[in-house]
Amino acid sequence: MVPKLDGLGGMVSFQAKFKAGLSARHIPTTFDLNHPDNTAVLVIGGTRHLWQLWRAKRRHVRIVQRLNGLNWRHKVERTPLRPYLKAELNNQLIAFIRRFLADAIVYQSAFSYQWWDRVFGETTCPTQITHNGVDLEQYSPNGPEQPPQDHFRILLVEGHMSAGQTWGLETAVLLAGILKEKHDLTVELMVVGDVNDAVKAHAYTLAPGQWITWGGVVPRSEIPALDRAAHVLFSADLNAACPNSVIEAMACGLPVLAYDTGALKELVHANTGKVVPYGADYWRLEKPNIEPLANACRDLVQNNAAYRQAARSHAESAFGLDAMVESYLKALVP
Repeated sequence: MVPKLDGLGGMVSFQAKFKAGLSARHIPTTFDLNHPDNTAVLVIGGTRHLWQLWRAKRRHVRIVQRLNGLNWRHKVERTPLRPYLKAELNNQLIAFIRRFLADAIVYQSAFSYQWWDRVFGETTCPTQITHNGVDLEQYSPNGPEQPPQDHFRILLVEGHMSAGQTWGLETAVLLAGILKEKHDLTVELMVVGDVNDAVKAHAYTLAPGQWITWGGVVPRSEIPALDRAAHVLFSADLNAACPNSVIEAMACGLPVLAYDTGALKELVHANTGKVVPYGADYWRLEKPNIEPLANACRDLVQNNAAYRQAARSHAESAFGLDAMVESYLKALVP
């Protein structure tokens, strides 16, 4: 079997992990859709190589599509025409493969499965739900890092934050401010990601005097240490299909705080973190109710040890990398 891994960006982490899992099982891989030894193709999201994919299907090569969510924010935010059309085109491209070329579909979550069915209708091909996995040795509570003893650290991990992409940061800053002012907690908000100076300045206007540590862009290899050294991960992504940062945090024994959108309720159980009602229409990006978020966060930091242990145990039972690879193999080699 020679699966091909192909996609439209944002999937590098999964691709590397899955390829390594296949290599450990002595299963060769290639990125050449025309390779004569191909018996299965794994399309990560979508690909523009439709002609090659169709030809592979004609050769009776099994095509399995891995799906997360749809592009949606461009429909509710002010979006320039070109990015708007690109987002729509990508949705239609992935939907075409889903409808006409895929022999099986692996959804990253039940939320993702229901979303695609709701927007583009049900499919007749076999489907399965497989959550993302994580290397439980690399992402582990075992390490020299420890959360601070004299204050509470909330970790926010984002990729790129510029004007118009600050929802998660704004919510995190307001959350920290409420914990400080109303719950009398000393809170450090650590923000990891690419944040420009204008966004930083805006953050300080939301909660003057708030302790914010700007971690900048860090290599993925440093994420476990950051997770171990925090008390709570605030997962700020709205309608996420299966965010890796959440799974990685729990594997490191870090409790997760989030709003009840996307697949968060599937991933974060009651004793591994807190998932609270948004309190408004998140599909329209309305402002959330932050008070319940603050109350939940207070419980997480004040009972941190118990949540940390439960988070790691849940990751061990549900998010192992080997189990994820085996699940994908069942779709590729039925």
